[in-house]
Amino acid sequence: MKFPYQRIIMFCALLLVIFATCSSCKTMEGMPKAIIVEPQGTNPETINTQDSITVIATNRFKTNPIKNLFQGKNYRKAWKTPIQVPVKFLDEIEGGLIPLEMGGGFQTLSMDLQGQKDIIYTLRSVNKNPDELIPDFAHKLNIGNIVMDGMSAQHPYGALVVAPLAEAVGILHTHPRLIYLPHQAQLDTFDSRYGGRLFLLEYEPEGSGAWVDREGVKAIIDTEDVQKMLLKYPNSNIDERALVRARLFDLMIGDWDRHAKQWGWVVIEKENEPLTYVPLPTDRDNAFYNPNGIILWLITRPWSQPLLRPFRKKIDHLPGMIKPFDQYFLLNVPENIFLEVAEELQVDFTDEEIEAAFDSWPATFNQLDKEKMVKYMKARRADLPTYAKAFKQVLLERGELLVPLKGSSEMYIRKKKNNDQLNTAE
Repeated sequence: MKFPYQRIIMFCALLLVIFATCSSCKTMEGMPKAIIVEPQGTNPETINTQDSITVIATNRFKTNPIKNLFQGKNYRKAWKTPIQVPVKFLDEIEGGLIPLEMGGGFQTLSMDLQGQKDIIYTLRSVNKNPDELIPDFAHKLNIGNIVMDGMSAQHPYGALVVAPLAEAVGILHTHPRLIYLPHQAQLDTFDSRYGGRLFLLEYEPEGSGAWVDREGVKAIIDTEDVQKMLLKYPNSNIDERALVRARLFDLMIGDWDRHAKQWGWVVIEKENEPLTYVPLPTDRDNAFYNPNGIILWLITRPWSQPLLRPFRKKIDHLPGMIKPFDQYFLLNVPENIFLEVAEELQVDFTDEEIEAAFDSWPATFNQLDKEKMVKYMKARRADLPTYAKAFKQVLLERGELLVPLKGSSEMYIRKKKNNDQLNTAE
């Protein structure tokens, strides 16, 4: 076995860069609130009378030439660019929404809301706080702020562009919209934590599914429930072609964070037909992930952190984009399906639709980031059949998933027997 000198040298270089940079970094803690720009001097009482306000998501990602060199420009300008957003009270949204419970994400402040027709909505904070993900040693060495600052590689409003892109190619999405949630009685005991913040309001992948524009929608369930349903109803099946389409779409927008808990499943029930489960992707925080600078360049090397894949013209490490979720659900899908769907997407994903998706942003944000994003998506579209074939090859190399999917309380393992049904591991 060869001694990994290159890896050791790169790791030491990374440490030196981090320590050199940390001396000039200010500690960033907690989750910031959006900063109101217009109307100027607005207080909580006057906010309640406004239909909309202009805010910046945060100014925590301030930079200088040295910081740009080591920690990257990323999307710093987007985070501090003003954007006009509607001011909303829960009782005026979709006939009235009622808070249910706080979400469980590590970085995002979220909450489920009960709407009419048994529709569940969710609030997801634009600002993030990865504090719980920072190991103790990083805090002790005062380098936790490097992780905090790395959040600037996520685009604050990327999900608003992903939705129309998905719509254009027939992929389900959660219809996110940007709102400012002022302090209000409707939040009850949640007001101190949720009031006065900038959120994406979207459909939650659970509930009746009454909002889904598909024939025969019965409900929306999570991935673990799909596993159980496949056991309970052996003749039912997932829409594998739709899932391949969704996963190749993820490659085009550079969304590397697609584990099992980030999918809902729309249950389709039609007369005299088996149940079908159609994939519903959620949580687009890491679409268009754009890490730059020496530190993030080193961190995102395949030998360092293969799962953090940057959004560039080319996918530099495709295995990092492929998850255990894919092994579980797509291992036995023939290669020709991957290739056919890739070629369909090349036709369906037109230049006009890619360009039009950015109408979801104000012009100022388009001027910052649209040109590069469009260029990269078009380049990835051109290479999609190559990526599709490689995707299938990686799945074959990894084989059957022999551990539970993240979020599963039991060990459901897909076996290559009994018509490829699911069996509970002994």
